[in-house]
Amino acid sequence: MSDIAALKKEKQDLIDKMLEMQKQFIDYERQNGISGKDYWASTEGLLVDYRQDYREMSNRVIDLAHEIVGSAR
Repeated sequence: MSDIAALKKEKQDLIDKMLEMQKQFIDYERQNGISGKDYWASTEGLLVDYRQDYREMSNRVIDLAHEIVGSAR
């Protein structure tokens, strides 16, 4: 696998994981409701690291996209 192909695969894997996280979030919200406090300061369950993990993945996807086409942020 070429470097570009490996980068594209990593990017797609992250996107797939992010979409699954969004689905889980929506399901959780529909079943339990989510307050602002839950979203921003949850100490247990799905939301504990959700924002941080999602932000890190989305930043990595952006970085990968730039690396694939040879541009910079």
